[in-house]
This record gives sequence, structure tokens and C-alpha cells, in this order.
Amino acid sequence: MTCDLTAPIFTDEDAARKHFETLRWPDGPICPHCGTVGSAYKTTKTGVYRCAARECRKDFTVRVGTLFERSHIALHTWLFATYLLTSSKKGMSSHQMHRMLGVTYKTAWFMTHRIREAMREIHPTESGPLGGQNKVVEVDETYVGGKEANKHQSRRQHRGRGPVGKEPVVTLVEREGKVRSFHVANATSRTLKPILKEQIDAATHIMTDESAIYPSVTREFAGHSTVNHSIDEYVRDGGFSHTEVHPVLTGHGG
Repeated sequence: MTCDLTAPIFTDEDAARKHFETLRWPDGPICPHCGTVGSAYKTTKTGVYRCAARECRKDFTVRVGTLFERSHIALHTWLFATYLLTSSKKGMSSHQMHRMLGVTYKTAWFMTHRIREAMREIHPTESGPLGGQNKVVEVDETYVGGKEANKHQSRRQHRGRGPVGKEPVVTLVEREGKVRSFHVANATSRTLKPILKEQIDAATHIMTDESAIYPSVTREFAGHSTVNHSIDEYVRDGGFSHTEVHPVLTGHGG
């Protein structure tokens, strides 16, 4: 994704407000207090609307009900920060945000945390299972953590399952859908089976690598197919319905 970082929506408050109003209210202002659509009118204050509904009559702006509400930070700064954070492939630290936006580190830290919190999915058990009839969910595990050689001698670990000192993470990727990751104590059939059973619909076709972990934990699902990473196989033509097989994670987890 490319974008002109000098665009008015990132540098001018009025342009940012109008842009956000267009995105949030394509059919006209919606009162965040009573939900009335198209019955608000502009007041003498820039960007402030008043609900015309007799039982409401409250003032509001496009910020009300969003992560930008009650913030003294300019809206164009918020939009710039949101764009940087969501378009950066490898993420962005608060320090980098602080340098690029020209705000204090404390402000950048606050903004990055609030944006990430707004992007957070509701608890998986509340949003329902992944997959379903004629759908595919890819499953893979990887190990996350720094190299032991880069750590101080006193902090190095010399025991544990999997790569020394790294933490196992299993990720579930729904084709053209959602992604969920879970930190597990160890990558075994005993730890992964409850996660797959709770997070994936039984009618789903499961895709994995050829790790010995998966045959036993995928028996309750509609189907199970694999790719062989050991021979550099990451894409296989044909297979399940109309899709190709891609690795869930770039790291070799199995």
C-alpha cells in the first residue's frame, strides 16, 4: 500500500475531519447518543453537530464513540499515526512514531497502545469459531525469541523443549479470514488439540505441514491435508477445492 504522507488529511485538521466524516458517515451524520441518522445539523462551532431528534438534542463530533474521543491530540496526527501503524509490515515502535510525528515519546506511546487496543479482536470465544463448511484453516507452530548467543551468559537457557530459550506459538489462519495465535507451554498434540477443538469449526478442512503432531489432533475435522516443508514445498496445485496450500508462518515450526 502506498500513500502520499504529505496529503492534507495528514497535515491539516479540517481536511482530516472531513475525510474521517466521509469514512464514518457516508450517508450523513449519525448521532452517537441516540443513533438517529441524517437528522443532525451543523452548529456554529467547526465540526460540531447537534441531533435534531426531539428526545436527544445533544451535540457531538465525528470523534465521539471512537478511539479519538476526548483526546487533545489533533485528528490529522491520529490519522497519520493510524496509517503508519497499520501499513508498516514489520510494525512500528513508539520511539519511531515519536520521531516521525514530532510528538513526545509519552504521547507516541499512548497513541500506539490505544490504536492497537482498538484493533484487538474481541475474545475468540465470543466471535465464534474459525472456518466452517467448505472452508480451510491453516495451522502451524513456530518458536519466538532471541538467539541464546546474543544473551548475557547469566540469562541463557540450556534446557527445554524445542529451540533453546524460545517460546512456542501456534497460529491458526482462516483462508481469506481471521488469524489467531496462542502461546503454548510446548508444541505437542496434548496442548494443541484443545485449542483446535475450541477455535475451529468441525466442518473445516485443516492444512498443516507434515509434523507428527497433527494427524491425531485433526481427526475430528472434515479433512486434513499437508505440505512437506523438508523438500521446500510451500505451494501445491490442486488439493482442496479452489485454493492453494501456503505456509502459515515463514519459520519452520514443525
